[in-house]
Amino acid sequence: MRAASDDDTEDVALEFGDDDEGAPGRARRRVGHPLATFSHLFFRVSAIVFYLICEWFIDSFIANFVTIILFLSFDFWTVKNVTGRLMVGLRWWNQIDEDGKSHWVFEARKASSRNKLNSTEAEARIFWLGLIITPLIWSIFFFSTLFALKLRWMALVILGVILQGANLYGYVRCKLGGKRNLTTLASTYLGQQFLQRPGAFKADSYFSGGKSW
Repeated sequence: MRAASDDDTEDVALEFGDDDEGAPGRARRRVGHPLATFSHLFFRVSAIVFYLICEWFIDSFIANFVTIILFLSFDFWTVKNVTGRLMVGLRWWNQIDEDGKSHWVFEARKASSRNKLNSTEAEARIFWLGLIITPLIWSIFFFSTLFALKLRWMALVILGVILQGANLYGYVRCKLGGKRNLTTLASTYLGQQFLQRPGAFKADSYFSGGKSW
């Protein structure tokens, strides 16, 4: 693992053990980690469902608030430390070096080992769909709470957006490259698309020495 001197982020490659390889088509469709896949969805879906129906069954605002906080906390820890590593081979965290400086570390599985893992395309789809959709739902809850003036729920909804959004941001950084700013990545992608258009072959040949991501 190598720390970057001019940035507080770090990219490393995860080494995983080799698992049995079945038929390629069947392996892509099956779920290699059913418990992790269930856990990835259970806590975040439970938090959303309980938020929607809690006042129908429980009159205590404190009990409802604490229950949803527990679901969100369990989900944050599970997704950050377990399901991301097992389902898509990604992991992120913050560490403090000997000088007391904070570093964000973003880990990604080596490309050469992807086909040897027990994780599948089906798991990856479930992982990213769950990771992307739920922060959007909490964002909708934020605006609905704001417009309805349900101010006592505002802190809970903001916490939901932060916790769900933090995991989404961390894994996007892992996927796209931890040392690169997301704005820089988007600019690079748009530039490459422009160079690939017909008639841009001269510019493409001129910049052919540049790096791609």
